[in-house]
Amino acid sequence: MANLQTRIARIAEATLAARGFVVPVDVLIGLGWLAETNVDRWQWGRVTSLDRCISVEAAMTAEALETLRAWAVGQGLQAWETDYGELRFTAAADPTAERAFRTRWAAAEQPAPEAPRKPPTRLTVIAALNAWTCSRCGESGDLLLKGDSGGICLDCADLGRLVFLPSGDAALTRRARKASRLSAVVVRWNVRRNRYERQGILAENDAIEQAAAQCLEDADVRAASRDRDRSRRAAMDEEFRDRFADAIREQFPGCPPARAAAIASHAALRGSGRVGRSAAGRDLTPGAIRLAVTASVRHVDTEYDDLLMVGLERDEARERVRDRVDAIMAAWRDGVTLLER
Repeated sequence: MANLQTRIARIAEATLAARGFVVPVDVLIGLGWLAETNVDRWQWGRVTSLDRCISVEAAMTAEALETLRAWAVGQGLQAWETDYGELRFTAAADPTAERAFRTRWAAAEQPAPEAPRKPPTRLTVIAALNAWTCSRCGESGDLLLKGDSGGICLDCADLGRLVFLPSGDAALTRRARKASRLSAVVVRWNVRRNRYERQGILAENDAIEQAAAQCLEDADVRAASRDRDRSRRAAMDEEFRDRFADAIREQFPGCPPARAAAIASHAALRGSGRVGRSAAGRDLTPGAIRLAVTASVRHVDTEYDDLLMVGLERDEARERVRDRVDAIMAAWRDGVTLLER
């Protein structure tokens, strides 16, 4: 108990000095019981109540909040109610716990935390009608994301790992989007009707397969799943994939063989417009290999997808995970195979 009091006092003092107020969420983050990423997910509505993200039992959380209250009273701070809108802290919506979480401790009413951010708009990808060139890499493709300087290809928009799921099965689409950490809506301009029309979604391949498995009671869905699998296997250039995987292992000897094969399979899918199908990719240049490995590490081994889904800009999200990406790639380049976290 004494150790918890000391830790909370130290966290609260530092937070009060830096921000002019202390809220329970700050303390829980400082204790290591709550991840900032999960707070973002909660604020964006992807988690129904914050207590689902707290790594300790409710009794310990209540003890920490009471310890914070006792410390604040001892410091002569006042209790102010913080506006969290309709966000819920507890699954049971317990009035006492909700009130404790919403209490802000400070000497004055201002400063106060910013109001909760509104959920981000859903990512929208456009199916191109005319020829176009990516404003960043100069490549082209069937799909693009509109940027400030023009169209951006899926690889440059960090959506290249996603798989297209066409419209037609509402249940499959809904489940795939729910299971995918990163997703986007695909639309095409209808010239005759003068409007954009939805064509489907982009979602993670594992999420689509999981959603399809959940729909297997429907015979039509089972048939469609088999057709997709056959089409995917037919689209894969086995010989090119193997050479691509060998090139990855040559440049990054620490990359596990199974991982190198997975990266090569993703990059080599025909008609995808991904780096493996660019001119540099077909020639297996070191730059193309490095880009494919970098993209895989960013998406698979970091919280990058979660950061995009809570509304961070791509450049900021990339900057946050850059050190982790660089460390893994440096280890693989030196022949070191890292254990999974």
